[in-house]
Amino acid sequence: MQSPTIISLGGSIVVPDGIDIAFISAFRTLIQERMKLGESFIVIVGGGKVCRRYQASATELGVTDKDQLDWVGIFATRLNAELVRVAFGDIAHSELVLDPAVLSKVTAPLVIGAGWKPGHSTDFGAILMAESSGAKRIINLSNIDYVYDKDPRKFPDAKKIECATWKEFRDLLPEPSAWVPGLNAPFDPVAAKRGSELSLEIAIMNGNNLEHLKNYFEGKPFTGTVIR
Repeated sequence: MQSPTIISLGGSIVVPDGIDIAFISAFRTLIQERMKLGESFIVIVGGGKVCRRYQASATELGVTDKDQLDWVGIFATRLNAELVRVAFGDIAHSELVLDPAVLSKVTAPLVIGAGWKPGHSTDFGAILMAESSGAKRIINLSNIDYVYDKDPRKFPDAKKIECATWKEFRDLLPEPSAWVPGLNAPFDPVAAKRGSELSLEIAIMNGNNLEHLKNYFEGKPFTGTVIR
């Protein structure tokens, strides 16, 4: 697989409340169109609300071990990812790829992955996949239009950021040491640290409107934030 595009697909896009069949179908169509142009992809699917609900339930049931809570979330990502994988049929690799070291043995032009092991978010998984595959860019599809300088849900004067350096972006995130399983942030700060070291390009956009992704692929103006 030569320099694929990595997509970190937020679980709350795939399963906002119920499973979003319309989104999965439209996403499949767009990726298939790009594959006909010779492009290859690694799609890492997150857990989203499903992950957080299961982790919250585990906590209510008395689970306090961080690794156990992380495993609960990891299996939520794998369930979401397996649904996406089977939706693509034979064009996707025949099983989920969780360990980046496996990529060297994969020949399919489309790989679907999910959570790998405790301590790694799916954002970090996307970074590891980029490092292993030689990918230069990661697209993060979430439920936000832009990265903002502060939480726009709490601060009406929050300013959108269309382009940022890695340093500027990392200054907006919690310290990597503050990362905990299930934390809701624009991008995992541990992943951001590694992405900065690798000089990757990250495009963050709202996956609910796939026109943004289509425009990005075509080099047209799009709604979202680019970090480089």
